Amino acid sequence: MRRIRRLRTAGPRAWWRGRALILLPLVLIGLIVVADIATGPRIHLGPLLIVGPALTASFAGPVEVALIGMAAIGADVLVAAHDRWRGLPEYESHVISLFLVSALIVFFSAVRRRHQRQLAIVRSVAETAQRALMRPLPERIGPLRIASLYLTAQEEARIGGDLYGAARITRGTRLIIGDVRGKGLAAVDSAALVMGAFCAAAHRRSALHELLAFLDGAATVELTTLEEGGGDLGENFVTAAVLDIPDEEPQVHIVNRGHPPPLLLTRGRVRELRATRTAPPLGLGELAESDSHVDSFPFRPGDLLLLYTDGVIETRDADHVFYPLRDRLLAWEEDDPARLVERLHADLCAYAAERLEDDVAVIAVKRVPG
Repeated sequence: MRRIRRLRTAGPRAWWRGRALILLPLVLIGLIVVADIATGPRIHLGPLLIVGPALTASFAGPVEVALIGMAAIGADVLVAAHDRWRGLPEYESHVISLFLVSALIVFFSAVRRRHQRQLAIVRSVAETAQRALMRPLPERIGPLRIASLYLTAQEEARIGGDLYGAARITRGTRLIIGDVRGKGLAAVDSAALVMGAFCAAAHRRSALHELLAFLDGAATVELTTLEEGGGDLGENFVTAAVLDIPDEEPQVHIVNRGHPPPLLLTRGRVRELRATRTAPPLGLGELAESDSHVDSFPFRPGDLLLLYTDGVIETRDADHVFYPLRDRLLAWEEDDPARLVERLHADLCAYAAERLEDDVAVIAVKRVPG
């Protein structure tokens, strides 16, 4: 709610700042007119008046550009009249040229505004697709408190190839986090298919190995379709980790298919929950075993579990040094999921040299005592 209030408060201020910018081209037009009159008829500065509509086009729409263009043309006519204009050819050509160039600027400003509206619609659709693909995780599921983070490497995008989700099952909670190896719409399509398969089967497949077999089959079909359509299958697969957290047992059961190991924060220590048996990512069905191996680890009340994609640990600073996630967690000693995710978000953005090189997905899970 605080964020919404800040946005509403900033709205009128932003509106007034945008309108105040209109004064800048008007001031420039006035200065050019004064300078032209001061220098006399021998030096005509009228062509410089085009700076008014040209500058306005950088921050305003076609209507504002047209008004400033009319003001520039009026100023040129005023200067010409002051110089006792009696139909001299050079003054006529200046006014006509100013009118034509202003009209072109108005036209291109209208085209740009149209493209901006189309981009806004596309972004809105992308945000809706992201919410449908990865629904926001609830802050509380059973005995668990959860916080999540999703960042795309491209600032213009609102959706990428990383995925996460949660489902409530009988006497427990099931989580998934994954990363599609690939780029563009193909990666988004694969992420959507895997998430759809998880949402459809998480409640019906009681055993983790059955669920993983279903997800692997879904990803294999999708990637085979990409290959038949001309995609590069060699670069498209899905690393994933699926977890079952029972309500009444202080354990977590994990099947890891080529994904970075989850981190367990307990009593000031950070432990990697590595798989005891390696398994290939989803989508490489012929290489995977028919029965996925399930690892079990202690997950007691007060412990915090961090799931992440490799976009976190592959973030680099200006010296191309990878992000030291484990060291950061040890230094912070944070035990609240929401605060940990917020701190990690801010630190990642500050650590990145220019921008994130890969999508980032993070889930922090804490088992609440009692």
